[in-house]
Amino acid sequence: MLAVHLVLTGLPGVAAALLVARRGVRSVPVLLALALAASAAVAMLAYWAYYEDRVIGESLSYFALIGSVAGIGWALYGGHLERGLLRQLATPLALWMLGTTFLVFLGYLHGGTSEPLNAAGARFIPLPSDDAIPYFFGEFFFHHGHHLPPPIFPGEWLASDRPPLQVGYMLSQRPFFWGNPELQYEVLGVGLQQLWIVGLWALLTAARVGRVTRALAVFAVLLSDVAIVNGFFVWPKMLPAALLLAVAALVVTPLWTQLRRSFWAAALVAALLGLAMMGHGSSVFGAIPLALVAAYRGLPSWRWVGVALLVGFVVMAPWSAYQRYGDPPGNRLLKWQLAGVPEVDSRGFKETLVDSYREAGFGGTLHNKGQNFITMAGGGPYADNVKATVEAIGDGDVRGAVEDVRNAFFFDLLPSLGLLLVVPFLMVAARRRGRLRREEWGFALTCFAIFVIGAIAWGLLIFGDLPARTVIHAGSFLLPVLAFAGLVAGLRAVFPRFAVYYVAVSSLLMLALYVPSYEPLPGSSFSFLAALLAAAGLAGFVAVALRADEVPQEATLPAVPAAG
Repeated sequence: MLAVHLVLTGLPGVAAALLVARRGVRSVPVLLALALAASAAVAMLAYWAYYEDRVIGESLSYFALIGSVAGIGWALYGGHLERGLLRQLATPLALWMLGTTFLVFLGYLHGGTSEPLNAAGARFIPLPSDDAIPYFFGEFFFHHGHHLPPPIFPGEWLASDRPPLQVGYMLSQRPFFWGNPELQYEVLGVGLQQLWIVGLWALLTAARVGRVTRALAVFAVLLSDVAIVNGFFVWPKMLPAALLLAVAALVVTPLWTQLRRSFWAAALVAALLGLAMMGHGSSVFGAIPLALVAAYRGLPSWRWVGVALLVGFVVMAPWSAYQRYGDPPGNRLLKWQLAGVPEVDSRGFKETLVDSYREAGFGGTLHNKGQNFITMAGGGPYADNVKATVEAIGDGDVRGAVEDVRNAFFFDLLPSLGLLLVVPFLMVAARRRGRLRREEWGFALTCFAIFVIGAIAWGLLIFGDLPARTVIHAGSFLLPVLAFAGLVAGLRAVFPRFAVYYVAVSSLLMLALYVPSYEPLPGSSFSFLAALLAAAGLAGFVAVALRADEVPQEATLPAVPAAG
């Protein structure tokens, strides 16, 4: 099952990357970004095809499969692609497959495949049923399309309340080998969330950091609470982060100097941003800092911006129209996060926003925004997790301490970074040494800039009362992923050898935190086979990451025509 979903998910992106490479593009980051965009675009096309009619949708599913295989065959025919380039493209593909294997079997280490979605919601910390929402509507649209009004998911969630990218991925693969739909969806969902590996690899390659730094960065994120918990509990939040990481690879690295003059690059960046928004609306909190950093590094032309806006409109307009006319109002998340109103009512978004801020007043608004930043730092109501951890350790309650630490990591942005939080202090103390390793030092500072700008925008835009506060999953997962990558690069810049040991130890301690399951489902038990497969996936991931080629400097610039 895992192998089938990895193949079906990867084929469209691989085909797109190889076909464009045959046309002369040799930039690995650009090809990886294109692969992610093509994969997500096929998923969105599948969503609209199944929405119209199941026959059209299934025809598209088979066409995508056959067309991808044919495209790969044509791209490889005649030996036009260098082995070195193919090897560099195969590395992130292999890492994605191995990382997915690791997380699937870590997740089911204690059983639970008979109730896959319930197991995912209870495996690490108790979580709601949000991961089942794409599955619920995916099944409906597969069987009924738009011929019946979409049902309401428990909790009064409409089909129009959540963007449909993950539903589209599910529908694109629904005709193939779905004997156990829930388990198929869960395994597919883990693979989709793990696409951050491809996006981060594109960014690290474009930033020209060293081979060991790249390996340590992806290893640290793979074993972080962000990737483990939100990768196995398959609400569609890590998937759009993968697309935003691909955007970052294009706009905050040396590639931007050339790409901001190319019309097709404008289309690619806009498509990735639009598709990220189709993954989850919180992607806007990642898009804002990327846009600001890109503008600081060099503004594109107005024609470039025009092309980007046109492509973004094409990607997002159908969904906006569906929210307004197909299944209105489709504004629940906006009212919840930006106006602090989780309850369903008849008011529009603008009216709700004005009412909420008028009721809070200046003093209340200032307090709410302050609480947003306190929450990011681990304070506010969520500080109870830290207090409970200290008390549990004092009482010798290991299980209680582990559960409380998991809760703190899940909710609070800065505490989730764990032992790597000491890195900025080390960088300040040894900044002269760091500046000698320009790539790692510069990449770390860029990541920190995006993180800080994104956190400020996030803290100011989220309403800030208790229902709508800056817990990690209410924002873009681009921010914690970049924080991990930047901290690893910064530590490598100042203490390169020590960084290897420190990152390895801190990451393995994080893994140990998530191995136990204290609330296994009734009838489930520990699986030695799952443990063996998870260990094999992790070992293979480390081996492939460390053996990856150093990227030649000239390979980072694509051979494409400029825009005027």
